[in-house]
Amino acid sequence: MTTRRRNAADDRRRRKLITVLWTALLAIGTIILIYKEQTALLYILATLGVTALLVVVAMADLAHAEKLTNDPRRSGDSAAIGSGIPSATMGNNQS
Repeated sequence: MTTRRRNAADDRRRRKLITVLWTALLAIGTIILIYKEQTALLYILATLGVTALLVVVAMADLAHAEKLTNDPRRSGDSAAIGSGIPSATMGNNQS
């Protein structure tokens, strides 16, 4: 009895294949809908796709990702950084 062990390269290759297949399937479906002039259905599908993308972006943990960077500047100080004005939150108080 031989069992095949999966490694990271096989998993990556499998995910890439699945992504390519999904992309090809969606492209073929879009081409068919354009050919059959189903613009109303295409409009609905595009709206749902953009909505799904916005939900994914909204659910992303961007605050956690920002803490992992080595950039000492804080995102709330972007106006002060861009204008050259020292920010109170960066410890540059001039009292």
